Amino acid sequence: MVMTAAALSAHNISLAWTGRKILDDVTLTVECGEVLALIGPNGAGKSTLLGVLAGDISADSGQVTISGKPIKTFNQLALARERAVLLQDNAVSFAFRAADVIAMGRTPWSRAPQREADEAAIAAAIQATDVTHLLDRPYTQLSGGERARVSLARVLAQQTQIVFLDEPTAALDLRHQEEVMALARKLAAAGRAVVVVLHDLSLAGAFANRIALLDQGRLIHCGTPAEVLQPAQITAVYGLDVEVIEHHGSLVVLPVR
Repeated sequence: MVMTAAALSAHNISLAWTGRKILDDVTLTVECGEVLALIGPNGAGKSTLLGVLAGDISADSGQVTISGKPIKTFNQLALARERAVLLQDNAVSFAFRAADVIAMGRTPWSRAPQREADEAAIAAAIQATDVTHLLDRPYTQLSGGERARVSLARVLAQQTQIVFLDEPTAALDLRHQEEVMALARKLAAAGRAVVVVLHDLSLAGAFANRIALLDQGRLIHCGTPAEVLQPAQITAVYGLDVEVIEHHGSLVVLPVR
């Protein structure tokens, strides 16, 4: 039997800034076909871990691999063809049209045969994120939620095997939160590996295949939503009494008031 490498693996990742440990010996894997949610309190290291996994932040020790190949061996172009990243800060300094921002997602493929798919990839991304009505508007004049959806369209247009989403629902209304997370599941169902940072534990419970719970830079538990979203464990990490209920097959985390 031939064993294939995970889409993404992190082994013993540690990182400290100004003497403070940000990540402490984190090991996890992400497979094609799954959504992995990173959760934890503010300052737990979620966004930093996502940056390390994406190759945008260098760890002090440990190794990240993509399909078994060390991420440090990828140049920027090769990395951009393997993974796409949606950051929390979607700032663009110039007044590009939203359509132009989305088209930027095709830049890694400009000198590759895949450039022939540019038009179809962009059209699919626009439809998936419901931004057709925004295309001719300057990106700098969009609301926070509109920018988030346009930036997500850019990420989708990039058409990579691995997709990183850092708090993609933070600026969105209820409907678009659901649509974005449903889209993440759809990407996974199509064979992509999706890593998403979430603060909403109920969204993680509803849409993630697995959840990684972080606290003070340490990986506390990685498993299915039912395994990770245990009331005692969430209470211990967040310092807040919670109850976890099942609603139509999904787990909902509620504070005890």
